[in-house]
Parts: sequence; structure tokens; C-alpha cells
Amino acid sequence: MVDALVIIPTYNEIENVERIVKNVFSLQRDFHILIVDDNSPDGTASEVEKLQLLYPESLFLLSREDKLGLGTAYISGFKWGLERSYEYMFEMDADFSHNPNDLIRLYNACAKGTSHVAIGSRYVTGVNVVNWPMSRVLLSWGASRYVRFITGMDIHDTTAGFICYKREVLEKINLDRIKFVGYAFQIEMKFKAHLLKFKIKEVPVIFTDRTRGKSKMSKGIISEAVFGVIKMKFKSLFNRYEI
Repeated sequence: MVDALVIIPTYNEIENVERIVKNVFSLQRDFHILIVDDNSPDGTASEVEKLQLLYPESLFLLSREDKLGLGTAYISGFKWGLERSYEYMFEMDADFSHNPNDLIRLYNACAKGTSHVAIGSRYVTGVNVVNWPMSRVLLSWGASRYVRFITGMDIHDTTAGFICYKREVLEKINLDRIKFVGYAFQIEMKFKAHLLKFKIKEVPVIFTDRTRGKSKMSKGIISEAVFGVIKMKFKSLFNRYEI
């Protein structure tokens, strides 16, 4: 029985989805994939349906009617996985910024090690980012340092989106109480795991910016992260933060 589910949110990823699916399925360890598509105008979901003919028992599609945000896509994926028997659930981008080969390393950190959460970390051994302009590297690195300072989490890459969660972590966190929908979702999930005393391990990876398709980053997403972190930490100090 396959115990690992890779959740991949998509919006207009038709240029990448076939390659990412085939790449994951070529790994030496077996993974299942759940694509969570937000009604992509470019036909991403239709492409996934074609691929399901090749992988009928290991590739799944969850189609949503609107573009509802990264966080809600992952929450939908987590709930889908929890309704089934998966013990390890992964967050991964469709655009190859996360190397599928690293899935095995994240899996081993949780399945063979003592970690409850394994983070594919860009900053735990320096700055391992390829194809980003220096301004974006500094923004991302600075954001992680800022979040680490405010929250007190001993995590170098607090905004990372390449993660393995053990089932027990997702069962303990009230997914209906997650507030953020953009990239701040990544911070909130780590913060809740931290407050629940789960063991979090950073696994060094090399992050490579997308070469196909368009980035989903926006000023609103950055603002949510900057101000949301302060509010989140403040509530936790007065036991008003719901986990």
C-alpha cells in the first residue's frame, strides 16, 4: 500500500503538469499524486484527466470552481488525504522549483527519522536559490529571518512550500481554523506545528525558479505574510490563538 501523497495545486500549469507527474512517478519510491486545480483557463485539469488514463490508480484530480488561493488548495488536499490511509502528505509546486527527487529525502526524514515535519529548506545551509534576481532572494531570505524573529521558531526557511507532514500533525491541527490563504499559509502551518511541539527538521534543497508559466506572487500575498505574522504571534501570547 502506498503511504505517501504528493499534493500539487495548479492554476494555469499546462506547460508543467505532464512533466511533473511523470517525474514523480519515475522515482524509486512509490508516491500517489493529488492535483488540486482551481479551474485553470488553460486546460490544466483536462491534461490531468488524460494522464489519469496512464496512471488510473495513482493520479487523482480535485477540481475546484474558482481560484481560491494556495492555502485552501492544500487544506482541501490534506482533508482528501486524511479521508484515506496516507501517512505522509507533501506540499509541492508544479513548476519544478521543487526538485521531485528531493521527495525521497523528505519522506525519509519523517518515515525513517524522528521528525514529524520535514521542510525542503533553501536557507538552512546558506542560500540555495537558482534563477532569482538578488532583490527577490533578499526579500525571501529577509522574510524568513523576520518570521523566525517574531515567532521564535528555530526554522531558517519559514516561508518554504516544499514540505512533508506526518498524518498525526495534520490530524492535530484544526484545518478549518487556518486563517491565511496565500504564502502566509506556509508560515501558519509551521507555527501551529511548532506550538504543538512536533519535531520539525529542515532538509537542505536547491530551489530553482520556474522556467515555464507565470509566478503567482503578488504584493497582497507579501502584505498578508508581514502583518499576519505579528497578529498570529500576539494572539498566541495571550492564549487566544486557535490551533
